Amino acid sequence: MLPERGQLAGLLLAAGRSSRFDPTGRQSKLLQRLPDGRLVAVAAAQTLLAAVPRVVALVPDNALPTTVQLIQALQQAGCHIVPCPTAQSGMGHTLAAGVAATQNAAGWLVMLADMPAVAASTAQAVAGALQQGAAVAAPVYAGRRGHPVGFAAVCRDDLLLLSGDQGAKVVVERFTVKQIPIDDPGVLIDIDRPSDIA
Repeated sequence: MLPERGQLAGLLLAAGRSSRFDPTGRQSKLLQRLPDGRLVAVAAAQTLLAAVPRVVALVPDNALPTTVQLIQALQQAGCHIVPCPTAQSGMGHTLAAGVAATQNAAGWLVMLADMPAVAASTAQAVAGALQQGAAVAAPVYAGRRGHPVGFAAVCRDDLLLLSGDQGAKVVVERFTVKQIPIDDPGVLIDIDRPSDIA
């Protein structure tokens, strides 16, 4: 179920290739178990779901066993699934596809599915900044901007035009970013290699 007009939507970017994690492509980092037993992608999805009423997970548009497992896990976690046929062209395409699927949203909380260590309170703080009028909001830890990043509806047209592998960098540069100081190192931690799962 997609977000109703006036609600924030969560966009979980889960359509990447995981090439640094497993160059052979046989294993998905998003399906690895964390020490608490949760899958990487499910942990990230649960963080978003704690902050917004609806989460759309952007996944690869294929029928590989890892994709099927990922879709099942994210559906069970409560996400709406949107396959992204242009995901191989870069994160910008994936983000634009998520915004296109949720155009009625009042804004978007964008989270990378390989960032399971972000605290739910951080996602809630970013969502709160959007609800209080920020055009773009992001958490800052130790002087570095992290994830998730929030975008208000005023960014919609710019987000829909995204392409390539730069993500939303051009949109972030165009608007004033509400920086939210936060004591959450998870905003900077992603899973790129098997050794990153501790």
